[in-house]
Amino acid sequence: MTAASKHAAPSTPVLEVEGVTLRFKGVTAINGATFTVGERELFAIIGPNGAGKTSVFNVLSGVYRPQEGSVRFLGEDVLGQRPNRIAAKGMARTFQNIELFENLTVVDNLMLGRAHQVRYGMFAAMAWLGRAKKSELADRAAVEEIVDFLELESYRRFPVGLLPYGVQKRVELGRALAMEPKLLLLDEPVAGMNLEETEDMARFIIDIRDELGVSILMVEHDMGLVMDLADRIMAVDFGVPITTGTPAEVQRDPNVIKAYLGEDHDTGGRRKKRTEETPA
Repeated sequence: MTAASKHAAPSTPVLEVEGVTLRFKGVTAINGATFTVGERELFAIIGPNGAGKTSVFNVLSGVYRPQEGSVRFLGEDVLGQRPNRIAAKGMARTFQNIELFENLTVVDNLMLGRAHQVRYGMFAAMAWLGRAKKSELADRAAVEEIVDFLELESYRRFPVGLLPYGVQKRVELGRALAMEPKLLLLDEPVAGMNLEETEDMARFIIDIRDELGVSILMVEHDMGLVMDLADRIMAVDFGVPITTGTPAEVQRDPNVIKAYLGEDHDTGGRRKKRTEETPA
């Protein structure tokens, strides 16, 4: 697997999360999460199933609103803003489960990532003149660059439903890139992939950070991938951040070892129920 180039220290934060706490009915999904993601940094969040990792993504993207804490993106407080407004500011996301339109081609799915760029009405689109034509041509040019970048040329005219799973994951990544993000949220980008597909995806993730200059926040269970790619890592368990540091520091932390070995954290010796559901 290709190793990532490590950055010495985070630069100006693209994302600042401080004291975020999210409670559901009887369950605290996130408890005091605090971290930053710098420019051109790949920051990873790890933890056992149900540890609150996806809830963090849902807070950042505006799906959930926490009871406590703050989230600043590009210096602006984004808590309470709608997901489409946050996305338009430059935060793009992929999902654990592929969310593509199976009957549309690769190119058409990628074009959907340009929807927030539309600045013309229905009649201009029907006439395909002036601003509508100029915008459409610019969007298609941007999509073709992504097709080349992610090596999708041979699949570009195929309905995505006919493509291998690993290629579909690449198309979903491409749709997020079509939004021209400043911060890319990757939710288990290699889940379900074989070794070859995982290595390909790792290479593209590195190139997105190093060549495109996009900051990345990643949730992933593949510890080999995380340790190879991440500049810094935050480990969480039962919604509680237990350590943040470099991959080497996190691997040595005894609390991380306990969490992954499944040792109990409560004095009663019973595992707490891990639950992520709709907030009250």
